[in-house]
Amino acid sequence: MRLKLDIQYFAGEKTEKATPKKRQDERKKGKVAKSQDVNTAILLLFSFSILFIFGGMMKESMMTLYRQTFTEFIHWDLTENSVHQIFSGASIEVAKMLAPIVLIAIVAGLASNLMQVGFLFTAEPLKFDLKKIDPIQGAKRIFSIRALVELLKSLLKIVFIATVTFAIIWKFKDDMMMMAFKDIEGALSFFGKTTIIMGISATIALLFLSVFDYAYQRYDFEKNMRMSKQDIKDEHKNIEGDPLIKSKIKEKQRQMAMRRMMSEVPTADVVITNPTHYAIAIKYDEDKATAPYIVAKGTDQVALKIKEIAKNNDVVTVENRPLARSLYSETEIGDLIPEHFFKAIAEILAYVYRLNNR
Repeated sequence: MRLKLDIQYFAGEKTEKATPKKRQDERKKGKVAKSQDVNTAILLLFSFSILFIFGGMMKESMMTLYRQTFTEFIHWDLTENSVHQIFSGASIEVAKMLAPIVLIAIVAGLASNLMQVGFLFTAEPLKFDLKKIDPIQGAKRIFSIRALVELLKSLLKIVFIATVTFAIIWKFKDDMMMMAFKDIEGALSFFGKTTIIMGISATIALLFLSVFDYAYQRYDFEKNMRMSKQDIKDEHKNIEGDPLIKSKIKEKQRQMAMRRMMSEVPTADVVITNPTHYAIAIKYDEDKATAPYIVAKGTDQVALKIKEIAKNNDVVTVENRPLARSLYSETEIGDLIPEHFFKAIAEILAYVYRLNNR
């Protein structure tokens, strides 16, 4: 009994790698190995790069808007039309400034996902599932090993990024103290440059951490995808079909074929027998074939059934043991009689036709 339980335990233990079918099924459900840190790092890297490239243009747009506000708009009368004109113009200028960042963020988001999982579109994660709001399952997720790992990762990211950004701020602290003596353009240039340096430095740190996070996500994904030997057997059974069901289908097909075969026996010209073990029903129809052909054959119980149907329908039965055995082994239902049997079959058919006055 103990040995049986041990065998069942090891059979149910998930020690095998996931099969291609399971990987494909899980992928359709949206379950893939993916690190969100990789997405975030690439998104920030692209965004700060575009800030570095278009920063000068954005600064000029902001300065133009600033000058226009305090030299032109300040003298306008406060009316509905003027307020609408000011906000419309400001919105267009802000949209022009943010458009490159928004576009590159979209491209970066798509690129990071395609790089990790390829093209994948599924609505499976959006389906309503009561398990997602199960408080017991939620508690298990909160206090799981994975949740602890995610907490440690978050703390590590905070420490890394905080250290990098503080180091940049500390490096430029003297320049920050002198901002009161600079004009607005100089202040914007300084803070823009400092922001880009801080962003790119923090992004590089995050990108470094994301490599380890992606490796962990791959490991955790493969671990959760493992299958037991019983799972693999069940999957193979589902692919190939349950042997019991397949045997029942084959049995049903045999029964149908048997019924079709027996329905042809009354139309036969002669049944050649062994006399007890073999029975071969033969028919000759010049309109259908150039030679006599087999309409039914069988051994033992099937042979007895063929002879019984032949007797009930006045089909002549002829005993010829060697011929019956040879025809049974060399032909199938629907086959024409082989040429080397022509003489023997012709003699039998001639005998049958004489009996029937044909």
